[in-house]
Amino acid sequence: MSHNVCMVSDFFYPNVGGVETHIYQLSQCLIERGHKVRSQNRIRNGYFISCSLPRLRSKIVIVTHAYGDRIGIRYLSNFLKVYYLPVTTFYNQNTLPTVVTTLPLFRDILVRERITIFHSHSAFSVLGQEGILHARTLGIRALFTDHSLFGFADGSSIITNKFLELSLADVHHVICVSHTSKENTVLRAALSPGNVSVIPNAIDTTQFIPDPLARNPKRVTIIVMSRLVYRKGMDLLARIIPAICSSYTNVDFIIGGDGPKRVELEEMREQEQLFNRVQFLGAVSHDDVRNVLVKGDIFLNTSLTEAFCIAIVEAASCGLLVVSTRVGGVPEVLPSDMILMAEPRVQALTDALHDAIRMIKEGRHLQPNESHERVEKMYQWKDVAARTEKVYDLVAGQPAYTLQERLQRYRNGRPIAGVFYGLVVIVEVFFLWLLELLRPEKDIDVVPSPKPQTKSKKYFHHCI
Repeated sequence: MSHNVCMVSDFFYPNVGGVETHIYQLSQCLIERGHKVRSQNRIRNGYFISCSLPRLRSKIVIVTHAYGDRIGIRYLSNFLKVYYLPVTTFYNQNTLPTVVTTLPLFRDILVRERITIFHSHSAFSVLGQEGILHARTLGIRALFTDHSLFGFADGSSIITNKFLELSLADVHHVICVSHTSKENTVLRAALSPGNVSVIPNAIDTTQFIPDPLARNPKRVTIIVMSRLVYRKGMDLLARIIPAICSSYTNVDFIIGGDGPKRVELEEMREQEQLFNRVQFLGAVSHDDVRNVLVKGDIFLNTSLTEAFCIAIVEAASCGLLVVSTRVGGVPEVLPSDMILMAEPRVQALTDALHDAIRMIKEGRHLQPNESHERVEKMYQWKDVAARTEKVYDLVAGQPAYTLQERLQRYRNGRPIAGVFYGLVVIVEVFFLWLLELLRPEKDIDVVPSPKPQTKSKKYFHHCI
């Protein structure tokens, strides 16, 4: 079955992160699967005769907000089309919540690209949540992928969870990147577990190949690649580094990433006089991550919450022994002989690092090539794309909701917020009716559908 898919999130290239990588790699694999033309070679009178069996093609487009001067339509590899919308950002690369004012832009894009599946990413993305509302008002089937874990007690989580509950009340399906993430999302958004699938992240293992010669054999190097923020456990890291450096004279730290906690880490380095043993790289582009990882022996993840943590998979693919906090979906990611886990406490992580350093010195860890081969078998984007396509087929076969059914879904168990959100939907429907009067859908230029490749008679015979 062919699908015209629109992926939407505030987070996309040139911004760098797990969500950005997920959207790009998934889109590329879906393009390859949807645009592939199967070939058959047969022998006729001693000659090879090639013919094609055209397959229905899927279309993938991405919608995000403008990044600096990157605005309008851009094309990436394999002619992946990206719409960089001229909308205002206000915090952490998120767009300013306006609810209905982005409807004209989304309407033009979804109509002209003949979108049949709307795929939103990340609960943090305001553009993605607004896009779900617009797509459903336009009658397009929608699904959502959750990449994060949230709590239930603090104010920000309560507000975010309530908005997510209203937004996901109208989607046809939800995808989570781990089973822990699924349980978290089902509770936060009051979803039916049967309407949520688990499809893990993956990496391009061809870009994360070990290089044992890049390491310093006389020293043990610990790599940290993360955003330097509280949620990533930087307060723990600031206390772990002095403890490890005081216990070993041949252990160094390389820290890649940037964020508000970098100041505290640099102050720690200055107070402890560790200028020669703790190196800060700042923000590292995704193309250079592998070149940093291969310099290390151990990868340290101190996150306080993680839905999946793709960074530890990249590190294991490069042959590093992983030490990580036992939080969220991390225990599901790697087998026990590739990772040492500890509770998110300073002493527990310090003890785990002691064990890891001893394993490195005694040679009791997996060899880099063996670690890479195991990751290559476990995580492939082609598998993720194939499983996602099955979800698209499932969503495409589900019946569309009428306006009355949508309003009822918002009200279920939400006597106040549901009624308010229902009023927003009614305003959106009226706004869409007004847009249809001002600029009818028939006046919107439609992008021609790609045609199946055919073979020229000049070069190929007919198939047998």
